[in-house]
Amino acid sequence: MKEIELKTKGMMCNGCENRVKNALENIEGIEKVTANHISGIVNVVCDEKITMQVITEVIQDLGFEIVD
Repeated sequence: MKEIELKTKGMMCNGCENRVKNALENIEGIEKVTANHISGIVNVVCDEKITMQVITEVIQDLGFEIVD
């Protein structure tokens, strides 16, 4: 297992957090997701086979930005 932390922009409420969590948790190999709209941080615990690109694309498809 590995943990990935991403800084995002655009989550404004608990509903946004839940959208991100639900979308990522539906991916096979993702074990746990936490999202915080105040800090903009999304933490993902997943199998080694899950790439940053997969996670990034899901978050961006929901309309949120990834901050470097």
